[in-house]
Amino acid sequence: MKPTTLTQLPRLCAVGAIITLLSACSALSPKAVEQPSFYSLNGTPEAAPSAGPTPAANAGTLPTLIINPPHAASGFNSQRIVYVRDAHKLEYYAHSEWVDTPARMIAPLIVAAVEKSGAFRAVVLTPSAAAGDLRLDTEIIRLQHDLSSQPGRVRFTLRAHIVDNTTRKVLAWKEFDEFVTATTETPYGGVVAANRVVQTVFENLALFCKDTAAQWKPDAATH
Repeated sequence: MKPTTLTQLPRLCAVGAIITLLSACSALSPKAVEQPSFYSLNGTPEAAPSAGPTPAANAGTLPTLIINPPHAASGFNSQRIVYVRDAHKLEYYAHSEWVDTPARMIAPLIVAAVEKSGAFRAVVLTPSAAAGDLRLDTEIIRLQHDLSSQPGRVRFTLRAHIVDNTTRKVLAWKEFDEFVTATTETPYGGVVAANRVVQTVFENLALFCKDTAAQWKPDAATH
């Protein structure tokens, strides 16, 4: 091997400087960030029961139901998808989110499910200028992908109150709590199960509203 001459030293130093500069630029370049996947809650409408059209002769005697936008318990009021592996510990998928908060996504689903019961003259989601006989208030207690056991499952708990708008009295309340097994232990598997369990709860909620409406009697002094 020939010894490096003095005339070659500047060239070698320049090459070394370029390599060092390229290495530094590579180290400083931002790494590609994985983009989140967004999922929706829209239930499974094809599975929803339908009571058929309300007979015209009875439509005038049915109450109007006002539905307030659902609330959500702490930890379940964001677009982040929740999963649990240990009791009392909520975790969130890093790259999977809902397209909106669960509370906002389920509001139109509740309206659609209750309308199909055929128990009301009209079902109206607030804010609205419409007046109603009864009011439905709901709260999401939990919506989570439970990975603490195998197979995993999605749990949805919803609390509902029906209030007489005239007397301000709570006519009935119920807590719905359902599970659906997830086919895979992935965020998408949880999303599919979440849509199924939400639909199941809303079918039961619609029956609850229908039963309450059947027992409701308007106040003769105000109607």
